[in-house]
Amino acid sequence: MYRGKTVGVVVPAYNEEGFVGDVIDSLPEFVDKVYVVDDCSTDGTWKEVQRHAAKANARRSDPPIPDGGVGSNDDVEADGGVSLDSRVTTIRHDENSGVGAAIKTGYARAREAGLDVTAVINGDGQMDPDILDRIIDPVVNGEADYSKGNRLLSASHRDGMSSWRLFGNSILTFLTKIASGYWRMVDPQNGYTAISLRALERLDVDNLYDEYGFLNDVLVKLNTHGFRIADVPMEAHYGNEQSNIKYADFIPRLSLLLFRNFLWRLKMKYLVYDFHPLVLLYTFGALSSLSGVALAGVTLTGMDSVVTGSALSILLVLFGGTLCTLAMIFDKQHNENLERRTW
Repeated sequence: MYRGKTVGVVVPAYNEEGFVGDVIDSLPEFVDKVYVVDDCSTDGTWKEVQRHAAKANARRSDPPIPDGGVGSNDDVEADGGVSLDSRVTTIRHDENSGVGAAIKTGYARAREAGLDVTAVINGDGQMDPDILDRIIDPVVNGEADYSKGNRLLSASHRDGMSSWRLFGNSILTFLTKIASGYWRMVDPQNGYTAISLRALERLDVDNLYDEYGFLNDVLVKLNTHGFRIADVPMEAHYGNEQSNIKYADFIPRLSLLLFRNFLWRLKMKYLVYDFHPLVLLYTFGALSSLSGVALAGVTLTGMDSVVTGSALSILLVLFGGTLCTLAMIFDKQHNENLERRTW
């Protein structure tokens, strides 16, 4: 328990042999419940998870659980997880479903247990458990329902992040700002997060995205429901672990996900739940810009008055861009009260 609040941690892991055990061992003592979810790893991750979970549960039990707490029918759930009486519950997926699916499994367990705050610490060892209190503080204090790490605050914080990672993260930050409505948020791909029980109970966890776009999907859904978020500065840390992200597939799929989520958020937040004219600005802005591009194409393929056609197409694109920019300004103003910075 941390300052009167029960705390859970979800540890998603896929082929993290050599890392996930250290993550389990280094979790702070104030963590009440740990859900380690092995997403059908093909290496020795599952055995390592069981071994370290057994040690952690034996340290907490009084008297110690016989045989380390794992392998006994009394201490293992039907799906291979440690019983709810243990501090560390281990869960193994039958099929590899994605990091989002692993977190969703842990979220569902934490929600069932009624934990006040649920954090996520990946099994790859990139997230420092020693700063868990800083990550969960905004939620514990009631200042936010969702908090996340931010590795892009300054050069010192992003030290160790490659130029390629920084470039990709910067682009995804901008796209996620537009899609989610959290315009001051930075580093949306940071998986070091904490969420309140209230938000978990409101979100449709089962329908969240299963793969690496999970974090971006969560932000969109949180904004649509009016939940407040907080960015927490943290340093980037990379070791010898190998990333499972295939960028050639990841970037197009995430871009499509963000576009769909953007349209869904506008519909739900500004048409279904409430109304705001920014929806009209986005709509007419997009139509004007597309008309300008189409006209430019027609002009280049044989329109008699090339000068007139080119000028009109440019004006349509500029007008559309202006309308979309105004819509973004209104969207930013409408969501300013949903963001908090901790620095």
